[in-house]
Amino acid sequence: MKDNKSLHNDYYYYNIVRINIKKHRKMANLTQQQLADKIDVSMHYISQIESANPNKYFTLVVIGRIADALNIDIKELFDEENIDDIDNDIEDSIEEGDDF
Repeated sequence: MKDNKSLHNDYYYYNIVRINIKKHRKMANLTQQQLADKIDVSMHYISQIESANPNKYFTLVVIGRIADALNIDIKELFDEENIDDIDNDIEDSIEEGDDF
């Protein structure tokens, strides 16, 4: 069994996904509105997913639809290795009030 010290909190995992969504959306040269249109949700919903505020929920189905719209494998949205210092990104986003 894993030692609890090695477990990350919920915010850590949420931030990996939201940062990767934003990164891949920008790499695809899509606005939040364009991505929202592709998966049939509101731009506000995409904005909420990408924002640093962790008080929101989204389903695995939505994550899958986002990956499909971005033409990437869903596992890329959970990739923490290509995120440069996630803790600094979270702190910077919160300090700047960045809603991405």
